[in-house]
Amino acid sequence: MTLQFSPASAAPETVDTPCVVVGVYENGLLTSAAARVDSAAGGAIKRQVESGDINGKAGSTTLLFAPEGVQAKRVLVVGLGGQKGFDAARFQKVNLEAARALTRLPIDSAVSFLAEADVPGRDAAWRVRTAALAADYATYRYTATFKPREKTGQPELLSMGFATDAQAGLDQAVAIAEGVRFARELANLPPNICNPAYIAEQAVKFADAHADNQVSCKVLDHEEMERLGFGSLLAVGRGSANKPKLIVLEYKGAAADEKPYALVGKGITFDTGGISLKPGPGMEEMKFDMGGAAGVLGAFVSAVKLGLKINLVCVVPAVENMPDGDSYRPSDVLTSLSGLTIEVLNTDAEGRLILCDALTYTAQTFQPKVLIDAATLTGACVIALGKYASGLMSKHDDLAEELLSAGDISLDRAWRLPLWDDYQVQLESGFADVANIGGKNAGAITAGCFLSRFTEGQRWAHLDIAGTAWDEGRKGLATGRPVPLLAQWLIDRAG
Repeated sequence: MTLQFSPASAAPETVDTPCVVVGVYENGLLTSAAARVDSAAGGAIKRQVESGDINGKAGSTTLLFAPEGVQAKRVLVVGLGGQKGFDAARFQKVNLEAARALTRLPIDSAVSFLAEADVPGRDAAWRVRTAALAADYATYRYTATFKPREKTGQPELLSMGFATDAQAGLDQAVAIAEGVRFARELANLPPNICNPAYIAEQAVKFADAHADNQVSCKVLDHEEMERLGFGSLLAVGRGSANKPKLIVLEYKGAAADEKPYALVGKGITFDTGGISLKPGPGMEEMKFDMGGAAGVLGAFVSAVKLGLKINLVCVVPAVENMPDGDSYRPSDVLTSLSGLTIEVLNTDAEGRLILCDALTYTAQTFQPKVLIDAATLTGACVIALGKYASGLMSKHDDLAEELLSAGDISLDRAWRLPLWDDYQVQLESGFADVANIGGKNAGAITAGCFLSRFTEGQRWAHLDIAGTAWDEGRKGLATGRPVPLLAQWLIDRAG
C-alpha cells in the first residue's frame, strides 16, 4: 500500500498525531522542533541527552511515550550525527532510519520535522522530497501474489505529514514514489508471473487508465517483429515458450510536433544464460534482469503523474532467455534490425542483443531528442562500482553531466565510465560486423561500445544498473533505481 504524504502546519508541540519526529545532533544540540518539544515537555529530551540515553548518533532513534505537555502521543527523537559535515547522504539516511523505526510502532500516521535540518546546497523543496521518498522506500513491503501482508491486529503506517511550506517538493515526492513502487513491484514478482506478456499487460493497463493524460501504448508481438526484421531480439527469445513483446508507451505532454525524449529498458524477465548456462547458485536473482525495463517504466509513470510538459517515449523489449532445442547458439550470426550482423560468442550476453534492436527501432520510429537506455547489463559493472553507483556511458559530455547532476540531486548516483573507440577493437569478429562480447577485460565498457554501434547519430547515454537495481541476499528486493535519477533528469528537461 502506498504511503500517503501531506503537509503539516501545526507546531511540533501541538500537532495531534500518534508520533512526532524530531532531530538531535551528536553534540546534544537540538533542532528547532526538538527544542520546542523539549520546552513543552519540561526538558524531557535534554535530560535524556545529559544521561546519555540519547547520543545523537546518525540514524539512532529513541522513543518518548506520552510526554506531558506535548499533544502527540509519542515523540521519536532521531540522531542526526555531527552538525559539521551534515550532508545530503546523511540527511537521507536519518530519514530512512526514522521511517523504519516508525514501522515498528503500532501507529497509522506520524508527522516528521526532520526536513527542517539544514543541508548545505539543498533547499526546502529538496529536503521534504528526499524525506518523503526515504519514508516511502523504508515502508515498502512486498505483498503481491504469494506473500500476503501479515495481519498482526495492530495499525500500520499509512500516512506521513511533513512540516514544510514547499508543496512542490511534496508533489514531486508523490509522483516519484509512485514510479519507484511501480518499478519495485514489477521487478520483485516471480518470473512465472512477470513474463513478457505480463509486462505488456501492465503497460496497457497504465495507458488505459491515463488515456486522458495523453498516454497510449502499442505492443508488437513476435510475428510483427519478425516482419520488421528484429533478428537479434527474436533470437534471444527462441528458446522460451513465453514469446517476446516490444512494448511502446507514449506520453504527449508538449506540442505534437515536438520531438520526444526516449527511454529504453532491458526487459529480460528471466535469464538462464541460454545455452551458455549460468551457474545454479544465485540464478534465482535473474528474475531481476528486467530491472532496466522496470526502471524506465517507473520513470514514465512518474513523468505522467507529474504532468511534465514534454513528450516521452518508453520502449521495453521484453524477452525470456531459456535453453531449448530451438535456442540460439554460440557462433550463430544474427542480422539485427539495423542491418549489422552479430557473431554470438556467448548467449549469456543477451541484454545487448535485445537492446540493439530496441534502440534501432526507437531511433528510426521516433527520432528522439535524446535516447537513454537502462539495463542490468554486466557483472563487470558490479565488480567495478559495487551497489552504490550505476555505470554511465555516453559520448556526449553535456548529456553525461546532466545525468550525473540528476543522480546527485536525487541521490540515485551514477559514475561515468569511458566509451573510447580504443575499446571497440575488442568487439572485432572474423565472421560478422561485430561480436557480442569483447573478452574479460573492461566488460561493462565493451558492452556500452557494442550498443554505441547501434546509436550512431543519436544523443545517447547508457546506464548499467546491474549493481544497483536490487539488493543482494535471499530477502533482497528491487530498489526501483534508476527511477529517481531518470525522473529528476526529466523534471530538469521540462524546465
